[in-house]
Amino acid sequence: MTDGPEGTPSGPEQPTTEGPADTPTPGERPVADGPAGTSSGPERPTTEGPADIPTPAERPVADGPAGTSSGPERPTTEGPADTPTPGERPAAHGTDASDSRSTGHTTPPAAPAPAQPDRHAPTPAPTPGQHHSFAHSGIAKGRPPGPRPKEPGPGGGILMGRPFGVPVYVAPSWFLVAALITWVFGGQLDRVLPELGAARYLVSLFFAVAFYASVLVHELAHTVAAIRFKLPVRRIQLQFFGGVSEIEKEAETPGREFVLAFVGPLLSLVLAGLFYLAMKPVEPGTVPGVLLAGLMISNLIVAIFNFLPGLPLDGGRMLRAVVWKITGKPMSGTIAAAWVGRALAVSVLIGLPLLNSSGVLGDGGEDVGGMDTVTDALLAAILAAIIWTGAGNSLRMARLREHLPELRARTLTRRAVPVENDTPLSEALRRANAAGARALVVVDADGTPVSLVREAAIVGVPEHRRPWVAVSGLAQELTDGMRVSAELAGEDLLDVLRATPATEYLVVEETGEIYGVLSAADVERAFVRAMARPAS
Repeated sequence: MTDGPEGTPSGPEQPTTEGPADTPTPGERPVADGPAGTSSGPERPTTEGPADIPTPAERPVADGPAGTSSGPERPTTEGPADTPTPGERPAAHGTDASDSRSTGHTTPPAAPAPAQPDRHAPTPAPTPGQHHSFAHSGIAKGRPPGPRPKEPGPGGGILMGRPFGVPVYVAPSWFLVAALITWVFGGQLDRVLPELGAARYLVSLFFAVAFYASVLVHELAHTVAAIRFKLPVRRIQLQFFGGVSEIEKEAETPGREFVLAFVGPLLSLVLAGLFYLAMKPVEPGTVPGVLLAGLMISNLIVAIFNFLPGLPLDGGRMLRAVVWKITGKPMSGTIAAAWVGRALAVSVLIGLPLLNSSGVLGDGGEDVGGMDTVTDALLAAILAAIIWTGAGNSLRMARLREHLPELRARTLTRRAVPVENDTPLSEALRRANAAGARALVVVDADGTPVSLVREAAIVGVPEHRRPWVAVSGLAQELTDGMRVSAELAGEDLLDVLRATPATEYLVVEETGEIYGVLSAADVERAFVRAMARPAS
C-alpha cells in the first residue's frame, strides 16, 4: 500500500550586490580563483553589513568583500538553494551562467550540508495509504520518500522468515493481541468445553497463532501478486489488528491495482471454505471442531470486512481501481475511495456497538466475544480511528505521488565552487559569494572532486577562526553513491537518495561532467510544498 516541489521552479534570483558586476564578455575566460568581478553567472546576493556567523537557517557567507560589494555578502536563505531554470546550468566558480565548465577546474560543485546536520534526507510523510483493518492491514503501497535502510531496523519486530525472499516480521503489538484473543476465546471455550479447565487457554493460544497464520497467507497473496507485477515488496509485518504488506511502488494500471487488492480477501474466502470442508468429518463438540469453526468464521469476517469499498481496506483499492479505469485519473479514484473510507469509519464507530448490543451479531452484548458495551465501544473507536487515519494517509500520499514527477535533480541543484584541500574557509566562502554559489566542493590538484564541505560544519566555525580553518577539515568524503545523474527525477531520484543516505549529493551530467550539488534539505522542502498543494 502506500506527495515534489511546486511546479518546476527555477529558483529565486540572487539579489544583486552594490556596485557593478564586472561581468566578462562571452569570449572572455573566467578567472578561476578571482573575486566576483569575474563572474557573469547568477547575480550576487545583497550585502547587509559584516559577515556574522550564520544561523542554522543561513547559507555560508564570505568573510571578505566580494568584487565591488560594500561588504561581505550573505546569500539569501529563503526557498530552495538558488535553483536554476530547467535549461540553466549552475554557475561554478566564476564561470558564465550559460556555460558552467570552468577553465581552471572541472567545475566540481560543493554542497553545503543542510541546516540540521543530523538529517540525512527528507522527513518521510506518514506511511502512504497503509491499509489498516480489523484483523488485516492490507497493502502499504509506496513507502514515503525519505531514505531508509534497505532492511527494517529493530522497530520492524521479530524476523520470522523470508517467504518468496520477503522478510516477515512480528511486531511487539502482536503479542498484546494474541493475549487478548487467548483470553476472549478461552472464555468462549469455557462455555462450550468446560471439561478443558485451564487447558482451554493453551487451545486459545493455538487459535490465535493459527488465525494470524491465516492473515499471513492473506498478505502473501498480495506479495505474490506484487512480485508477479514486478513491484518491490519491502516486508510483511504482522501487528495489532492484522498485517501489512509494504509494496513500495504503485501499480501501473487500474487492472493491476484491482488484482493486487482482490487477491487478499479472495484467499481469506478460500481459507474459510477449506476450514468449512475440514469441519465436515469432525465431531462438533470437540476441540478440533471448535478450532476449525473459529478459524472458518474469523477468515470469513476478514474477507467480508476487507471487501468493504473504502480506503485503506482492500475493497477501497478495488474501488479506486474502478474509478481510475472510468475517469482515467488515479487521483480521482483515490479521492472517491478515501471519502468512502471515512464514511465507513463513522459507520463502524456508531454501528458496531449498536449491532452488538441489539444481538444482531449474536445472542446479546455479553455473549458476543465476551465483551460488554464499553469494550464494544472501545473496539469500534479503535477500528474507526485506524480506517479514518488510513484514508487520510492515502489521500496525502496520492497527492505526493501526483507531484512526484516534478522533483528533478536538475531543478533542485545548487550552484557550487571548487576549492583545494588547504584553502582557508574564509577564502572559500568569499569565492562562493563572488560566484553567487551556495556550495563548496574540495578538489584535488587535477580538479577532481574528492569531498563536499558540510554546511553544518561551516556554521559551527566562529567567524574569527575561519581564516585559520582549512575546508578539508569540514568536508565529507565523496563516495560513488553520492554521485547523482542530473537527469534523475521522481521516484528514480528518490530511489538513489534512499540507497545512500547523505546530506549532499554531487550532481553530474551523463558525460560525467559536474553539474552542481543536490542538498537533501532542498528535497525535503520540495516534499513539504508538494504535500501542501491541492490535488489537480
